[in-house]
Amino acid sequence: MLPSWIVLDELLADWLKEDIGRGDKTTDGLGELACVGGRADWIAKEEGVIAGLPIAERVFALLDSDVRFCAAVAEGDRIQKGTKIAGISCQLSTLLTGERVALNLAMSLSGIATATRQYADAIAELPTQLVDTRKTTPGMRLLEKYAAYVGGARNHRLGLDDGVMIKDNHIAAAGGIGKAMMAIRGRIPYPITIEVETESLEQVAEAIAHKADIIMLDNMPLATMSTAVGKIRAANQNIKIEASGDITLKTIRGVAETGVDYISSSAPITRSPWLDLSMRIDA
Repeated sequence: MLPSWIVLDELLADWLKEDIGRGDKTTDGLGELACVGGRADWIAKEEGVIAGLPIAERVFALLDSDVRFCAAVAEGDRIQKGTKIAGISCQLSTLLTGERVALNLAMSLSGIATATRQYADAIAELPTQLVDTRKTTPGMRLLEKYAAYVGGARNHRLGLDDGVMIKDNHIAAAGGIGKAMMAIRGRIPYPITIEVETESLEQVAEAIAHKADIIMLDNMPLATMSTAVGKIRAANQNIKIEASGDITLKTIRGVAETGVDYISSSAPITRSPWLDLSMRIDA
């Protein structure tokens, strides 16, 4: 979900500072010409899913408390090329100075939402749910995960403090899944769950034996994954099963059909192109 502004405002202010620097030389140079009221429309230049309009509105609001930002579409709407997605009224100087940061954020987040929707649609009628990962741009995680949520994914851990996920390097460091789980279980507060990444049926059996709450099947061939799902379901119906590793639009449905509860993929965030949007000021 969209984080509180008390969290986001500092990020947005930093990005505005990065762009404005010691002053907007072009807009400031217009003098009185830019010190009048104006309005602009945001137009989609291609088809996609919209995300980030409340964030774009906040960018302009940080520059001008009197800004009026009227979204013409809702977050998560699929729009066509040429669609008006928002109208903005405020001082022309605010429109000109805030344009790039606001558009950059909306274009980036809409790109993520668009890609996420493609993955989510591929398994829409199946019970398996798409989840995101921690492979995000530093400084952008909250917003990128928000965009993935808007696009149709559920959010996985926001950070390392969100839950326990024992991955291959933790297993190697501890000397095995069992040793890692026993060491961690005595040090974490209730009700944090323990997820274990597995790469073989032997590791799946070990994770079951040590009562993992969630078992991740990582980079497994579909046949092996199906066998693993059967073993886990037979052992304990309460264990959740996640699949991960090289998930693409071509492979996601086959993975979902093995019966896993979740499929995690970084692709909608890490491989998504920006959605092309533009701002047109009314002359």
